[in-house]
Amino acid sequence: MTVAVVLAVSAAIFVVVLGAFLGTRRPNKTARPAPRPPEPAPEPTSPHPALARPVVLNPEYLDPRTIKVGDVIDRQGIRSRVLGALHLSWQGDQWTEYLLEEGLGHYMWLSVEERQGTGPDDPPHLEVYLWTPVPTQGMVPAKSMLIMEGVEFHPMERGTATFRSEGTTGYPERGLADFVDYLAADGRLLSFNRVQGQPWTAAYAQPLAPGSINVERML
Repeated sequence: MTVAVVLAVSAAIFVVVLGAFLGTRRPNKTARPAPRPPEPAPEPTSPHPALARPVVLNPEYLDPRTIKVGDVIDRQGIRSRVLGALHLSWQGDQWTEYLLEEGLGHYMWLSVEERQGTGPDDPPHLEVYLWTPVPTQGMVPAKSMLIMEGVEFHPMERGTATFRSEGTTGYPERGLADFVDYLAADGRLLSFNRVQGQPWTAAYAQPLAPGSINVERML
């Protein structure tokens, strides 16, 4: 796998996993089940609501793995609330997908995974991807090359990941998610995902550069 796996929001909404850093493995393994329309997320509270105040975490020291449900993420002026998270595992690799709400009925996933280096000169690093839904119109992932929106994608990895849900994701507390990942000649990533027993959904991945987001938390 040169990778990590992600899940996408479908049906009424499609598109998990923040912070900013995203071999012989897949560029981003993020099996992302496409959540059903989530229930309205409760407003975040502190132990003393009257004293609650928003605090912007320093992006220079932000560790995306510490993002919490209820945080507000600012991506170059685009604000979104973290409604829920999916914690996934596949063949020893673990990563997190965060479900973001950018507006009424507009959801995306943000994936975060720590990748081990390939040698002593390649230290561990974080990979962060923002996933954008792709209309599939009943398509299923092919075992060979497929064409999506005029672009040829070639298969990279497929498998089944286990997940644990936190907050509002539209999914049960635990489950299994199938994924199939593809790569285009221009480096674009495409991932098909489904919670077992549900239709396939798909999403493109966009890497987020270090320092490209701010996280606001109620304290």
